[in-house]
Amino acid sequence: MGALSTRNSIMNNSIVNILPKLKADFPDLLFIQGDSFFWTPGERKITYTSHQDIAEHGVWSLLHEVSHAQLDHKTYENDFELLKIEASAWQAAKKLGKKYAINIDLEHIQDCLDTYRDWLHKRASCPNCSVVTIQRNDGIYQCFNCLTSWKVPRSPLCTVTKKVLPN
Repeated sequence: MGALSTRNSIMNNSIVNILPKLKADFPDLLFIQGDSFFWTPGERKITYTSHQDIAEHGVWSLLHEVSHAQLDHKTYENDFELLKIEASAWQAAKKLGKKYAINIDLEHIQDCLDTYRDWLHKRASCPNCSVVTIQRNDGIYQCFNCLTSWKVPRSPLCTVTKKVLPN
């Protein structure tokens, strides 16, 4: 592909070009420029950044957030469910991208999901013996090995901190 074709491909996959189409196709969604990409279900709002305006990653992220809206993602009960929600939004974004002749790179999707997998691994690792466990229904983690219990902050955006609970 020549330099001009590459530039045209990048421009076709820019936020500036896709945003009017998304606004027309999803009039019930509010698109707001901000510092990062995220979906706010209560307000039916998608926040996006123009820092990646002519980068495919920005368009892919925008399609991902629209997919959260299409799938009516509102909340999650536990950390593992958040990972499942993110994976389903990326699968829907791939399908949505086809409508706009945008192919989302599978390696990019896996890189994004890896950030959640790494986050989940840190949260699920016992602060006492490092065994990886699963979260209980009440949001508490409890180690299978040493029976240590801990709680983590709810937000996926915050630093992983663990508060060990008394037995």
